[in-house]
Amino acid sequence: MRTPALVRPALTLLVLLTVLTGLVYPLVVTGLAQAMFPHQANGSLMERDGRPNGSSLIGQEFTAPKYFWGRPSATAPQAYNGTASGGSNLGPANPALTGAVERRIAALQAADPGNHAPIPVDLVTASGSGLDPEISPAAAQYQLARVARARGLPPAEVRALVARCTRGRQFGVLGEPRVNVLELNLALDALAVR
Repeated sequence: MRTPALVRPALTLLVLLTVLTGLVYPLVVTGLAQAMFPHQANGSLMERDGRPNGSSLIGQEFTAPKYFWGRPSATAPQAYNGTASGGSNLGPANPALTGAVERRIAALQAADPGNHAPIPVDLVTASGSGLDPEISPAAAQYQLARVARARGLPPAEVRALVARCTRGRQFGVLGEPRVNVLELNLALDALAVR
């Protein structure tokens, strides 16, 4: 009858580890995050007029011609679904990927028929997470004339806004220059208010 003697230490250890890893650790990590990085810990929300409009870390779908469009989302059943993060896992020779890219190219050309510039690849392919909130400066430049025309703004003013919203490489060496689509579109909406 040594079973009860063996069960007691195991149950004690179970309760202790449950309290440490299920209660103490999450509270400490949450407290440190709130103290050291409050903006990021609360979702990196971008606000306009005191109301949140989205996160700078998760893309949003923009379809109106007056807005810059982000990278396509690979999440389903809805675009930019944060609970379904992941790429499409379609290879470059897969007919489903080829068809999706062709439809995206056709949509971009239909939105701006006079634009004969090469379409940047990030406007027709999804990122690995399917939630990318940023586009390349080339993708922003490709859309610039359409957005300026739809808003009745001089292209130079929109170009300056794109330049202001362009972020360089992290620490000067990591990644590529990028433009946060939500930040850029909120800045465009702010121009309309002034």
